[in-house]
Amino acid sequence: MGALQGRRVAVTRAAEQAGALVELLVAHGAVPIVVPLTEIVPDASGVAELTALDPAAFDWLVVTSPNAADAYNTVHQSAPARVAAVGAVTAAALEAVGVAVTLVPTRQRAEGLVEEFPSGPGWVLLVQAADGESVLADGLAAKGWKVTVVRPYRSAPASTTTADRAAALAADAVLFASGSAARAWVAAIGTDTPPVVVVIGPQTNAAVTNAGLKVSAVATDHSLPGLVEALCRYFTSRP
Repeated sequence: MGALQGRRVAVTRAAEQAGALVELLVAHGAVPIVVPLTEIVPDASGVAELTALDPAAFDWLVVTSPNAADAYNTVHQSAPARVAAVGAVTAAALEAVGVAVTLVPTRQRAEGLVEEFPSGPGWVLLVQAADGESVLADGLAAKGWKVTVVRPYRSAPASTTTADRAAALAADAVLFASGSAARAWVAAIGTDTPPVVVVIGPQTNAAVTNAGLKVSAVATDHSLPGLVEALCRYFTSRP
């Protein structure tokens, strides 16, 4: 019997993003409790800015998430000669529509991409959420690139019911894949949590901690499989 067999795990991702994480949890024998606390919505000014830009004017396209990939693919059918994605899932979203990805960092997070990104000069088009961190923009600028940041989407709080909130709190664990989900948790539920809180990486760890929640474990592989593996390791070490 696996470490997650029968464990109830709260999934806080937006409804359109939750499927892959739910499948991973089910494969490990867990019982997902899906309580979407955020939803992904277009940012009108960001979409207009992205639409007006000419991809051919840039040396690199840098995409931070599958949502950013979808936003880019919606308005552009071509890309600069070189394309970087923060993680493999983001790269897959780009490649699914024929955009060849040049660089996916070994450490699949913003800092890892900055480390492996070549030095400038040149022009970079960076697509990220309206509430995204400045780590990539600052890091690439420090390496000599002129960075144009566009923010065509944002996370917004999703409506929840009393039953949703009760089910989330009754879970054995909760997973956070973004800081926005943690902030939405506090706004909707407060600082009470299930006994175990596992986060996808250091940036999310900082955001979750700053939101007033206690983190039990941080994934070393900053991906959804890595997040589930961190949860498995936690329960394996504490049967």
